[in-house]
Amino acid sequence: MTVSVYKFGDFRLDCDRFELYRAGRSLKLERKPLELLVLLAARNGNLVTRTEIAEHLWGREVFVDTEHGINTAIRKIREVLNDDPVQSRFIQTVTGKGYRFIGSIVEASDEAVTSTTQHTDQTSTTRNRRVGDINPPPPSTGAVAIQDPPLGNEAPPPEALMSPSKDDPPPPRGSRLLIWLFALTGLALLILAVTLGTRALRNRNHLTAPRITSLAVLPLDNLSGDPAQNYFADGMTDELTTMLAKNSTLRIVSRTSAMQYKGAHRPLPEIARELGVDGILEGSISRSGDKVHMTIQLIQAPTDTHLWAESYDRNANDIVTLPNEAAQAIAKRLGGATPQPASARYVNPDAHDAYLRGRYIWFQGDNEAAGKYFRKAIELQPDYAPGWAGLATYYGQGAFYNLDPRVAIPQAIEAANKAVALDPSLPWAHLALGANMFFNWNWPQAEQEIERAIELNPDFAEPYHFRAKVWSALGRHSEAIESEKKAMELDPFERPFAMALALEDARLYDAAIDDIHSRLEATPQDLSLHWMLCDTYRRKGDLKKAAEEWEKSLQLTGNKEEAENIRRTYEKGGYQALLLQQLANFKKQSATQYVSPMEFALQYAQLGRRDETLASLEEARQQRAPFLLWIQNDPAYDFLHSDERYRAIIKAIGLPPKY
Repeated sequence: MTVSVYKFGDFRLDCDRFELYRAGRSLKLERKPLELLVLLAARNGNLVTRTEIAEHLWGREVFVDTEHGINTAIRKIREVLNDDPVQSRFIQTVTGKGYRFIGSIVEASDEAVTSTTQHTDQTSTTRNRRVGDINPPPPSTGAVAIQDPPLGNEAPPPEALMSPSKDDPPPPRGSRLLIWLFALTGLALLILAVTLGTRALRNRNHLTAPRITSLAVLPLDNLSGDPAQNYFADGMTDELTTMLAKNSTLRIVSRTSAMQYKGAHRPLPEIARELGVDGILEGSISRSGDKVHMTIQLIQAPTDTHLWAESYDRNANDIVTLPNEAAQAIAKRLGGATPQPASARYVNPDAHDAYLRGRYIWFQGDNEAAGKYFRKAIELQPDYAPGWAGLATYYGQGAFYNLDPRVAIPQAIEAANKAVALDPSLPWAHLALGANMFFNWNWPQAEQEIERAIELNPDFAEPYHFRAKVWSALGRHSEAIESEKKAMELDPFERPFAMALALEDARLYDAAIDDIHSRLEATPQDLSLHWMLCDTYRRKGDLKKAAEEWEKSLQLTGNKEEAENIRRTYEKGGYQALLLQQLANFKKQSATQYVSPMEFALQYAQLGRRDETLASLEEARQQRAPFLLWIQNDPAYDFLHSDERYRAIIKAIGLPPKY
């Protein structure tokens, strides 16, 4: 039965008219959101995955940002239904999976039911006539009437239809011979047709057999029985992912995208659909003493078919080469191997282990602790390129927040240069060098090194992201947005706020806010998105909403006392009171640790205090504070554009002026 109308709450969804009504009044809803609402209503109460939604709305071959499109469509549906995403009446978000319609729904299909009943009655009547009526109705004009025999008369047996009558004379001898020749020729042609058809089918199946062109490496299970070895399992997963990207022509899903499925016990085809891949590599690893055992298996995801498996047993001295060896075997198995020069450089297993620990901690967000392990790695082996690249990353990120850039940036450049010299094929080393050359105001070499990182690994999202930041600082906003879009396509989970940042720097505030809200549909508790929303509202001039997001961000960190303080301060003295309070906090912190002059400059600028702002910006110029590079994108500093002191700072940095 085809349902044409769904009724829920005060709403009426007419599928035939493709209209949504409330109290008899048609509501405005764009086509894609309305198509999605029909899909959710039709699946009443059942989960509709994000992959199913993308295929339903856009198909499989359209290159659009479907994640953003789905989030936007859901948001627009909620707006027209006045549906709260937290306490939903109609559309429920199933985090990380999709959505389901949870409202009480009534299905109506009067016309469809009537039509179906009439058709059934007519069919039944016709069937009864054919079987039981002595006088069936005459055929329509032009039709050939085929009448069943009357009841009580049996149809003649097949032999009677095929065999000649005993009274018929036998055919002449020549006719019988001709009949046999025709029969043998027909049989031969039939055999030939079957043979050729079978061969063609076999060849077609061979040619159209699904090939694996994209692969996700799921986090290896730690079977060591020791949670302290999680860093090792994650590190080997990371290196296996990197080596597959290096050794094959396959599209390899980013580490961050695959890592969200760590410990997830879900069907592999479902995971593959969500990641947009046709192959899954899963396995386990265990380490006991100096012995390592790793088992991996390759799965063709759509059919959940096992294609290949291998086990590896190594001692501590051979662990370093294991990811590369496995990656080459997988690439050859899939026919996507690329030639790789053999590496003759010995790697100290303890240095490698320290590097894995550093990477594990760095991805968890503890830059300071990660730096200690990167230092240990190069102390154990001074010619270990990944260790130097990790150390360069540590110094570069530290220059943003808690390290004096006058010290950190030169150290970062030195470490990155050593990494590139030791291993010119290491994308992370080129990215680290490019990023820190940018911080050192060397635009040409910064772009050159970032492009080299992309060339070495086109599926590496980080270089696209940092290229967007470079272009944004240089005022090339349309290019920056496109580069950030590419980064988000490759890895939407590492920096969910990044696209909004590119839009915000281009002063496209409504677009940035829309992007943030669409991503919050999937991850409503994401701290980075709420901080980004706070800053975007601040730049747009909506200070009330900025204060609300400031408070909400602190609540998400668990700092309820400070969140309450933000609320009370704003209610008492407005946004200006928050700025003065923030200034006091930075002054207190600077007594015991490094605080960037840009922190002070931003508060002074928002307060309109020209001299203090310019003094802070000049100090930031002398220190080469990284955040100084984007001041022309922030409207807080617009009141300084006519000031020669401000212009001198922009000229000294070498940025294209925007005044």
